[in-house]
Amino acid sequence: MTNCELVKKFYTAFSNGKASEMVECYHKEIVFKDPVFGTLKGEKAINMWQMLLSNRSETTEIFFKSVKANEEEGSAVWIAKYTYGEKKREVTNVVNASFKFKDGKIIEHTDFFNIWSWSRQALGFTGLLLGWTAFMKNKIQKTTNQKLSEFMSKDN
Repeated sequence: MTNCELVKKFYTAFSNGKASEMVECYHKEIVFKDPVFGTLKGEKAINMWQMLLSNRSETTEIFFKSVKANEEEGSAVWIAKYTYGEKKREVTNVVNASFKFKDGKIIEHTDFFNIWSWSRQALGFTGLLLGWTAFMKNKIQKTTNQKLSEFMSKDN
């Protein structure tokens, strides 16, 4: 399988809500980074996708495009449309992803997106006012990582 096919397999599984197929694409030493979770390594990165997809609603939509990859690195654009939080706010998040590969798997996965744009949609007025600040970014990361820890402790 080429690295381009590997990235397409990852996002096809994501689109279909199949976390187990997604994480098959990850190297055991995976390092994942994004503005909401910060840096996650190994099992934490794997569990993050399982947690996110366990909360998936019937209206969640995931699309991907512009997949490119060579022997060492790759990229893609993916779009998620979903509802967030107790208030069920509608979010459309456009994400630029970059990858590095090792042993036929994804070893590094970094998602880039505008945290202020995401927080305005997901958090409403609070996100509009504070979503661009380091304080809010840190609070978002603390909250999401706490949810991830709770999810992982339920699994064990």
